Amino acid sequence: MAQTIPAGQKWWGGGKSPFNVEYGKLMMWYFLMSDAFTFGAFLISYGSIRFATNGWPDPNEVFHSFPFMGSAHLPLVFVSLMTFILIMSSVTMVLAVAAGHQNDQKAVTKWMILTIIGGLAFLSCQAWEWTHLHSEGAWWGRNPFINSDGTKATTNFTNFFFTITGFHGFHVFSGVIINIIMLIKNIRGDFAKRGHYLMIEKAGLYWHFVDLVWVFVFTCFYLL
Repeated sequence: MAQTIPAGQKWWGGGKSPFNVEYGKLMMWYFLMSDAFTFGAFLISYGSIRFATNGWPDPNEVFHSFPFMGSAHLPLVFVSLMTFILIMSSVTMVLAVAAGHQNDQKAVTKWMILTIIGGLAFLSCQAWEWTHLHSEGAWWGRNPFINSDGTKATTNFTNFFFTITGFHGFHVFSGVIINIIMLIKNIRGDFAKRGHYLMIEKAGLYWHFVDLVWVFVFTCFYLL
């Protein structure tokens, strides 16, 4: 005999999905999965070209500059700083989510501000890196760097680099905008009135995803 649902009662149990997960959070996971496929396609394409090519520029010779250090040769130091900044912003986001679980509005504000500062710092570093590489003649369709074996390099390196890091940078920028909106809503007391901070947690999922993707981008372009 079919079971009837009382009028006004939602079949999913008051906001929960069949997987016992809040619907907004479930949809965020679906979005992140689809976005992961896009990043995966980019990185798999890069890896296929990279290892099918005999010669490839040495990252230690391409990424060796540091702001205000003139001609100092510091391989991968600047991008390591960028990575550290992004990882620390992920830590502050964890602390913001934890503060939300404790309904601590002031702590959420503090940690969200630090997360936003970290995101803006990372974007500033990436803007400097792009500007510096462009000043050396690197851009889509242009590759001034030679292969590690001394042979002439193709534009595959720069095409993939600017496309993938640019795509990731757009995600970081989007995450910063989302976090700013969450910060404003928190300062206004919207989440305190609701009695929960689920929106902060959803924004945190997106931010952690962006940080995780950077680990793969960092490995592919700067270490291999």
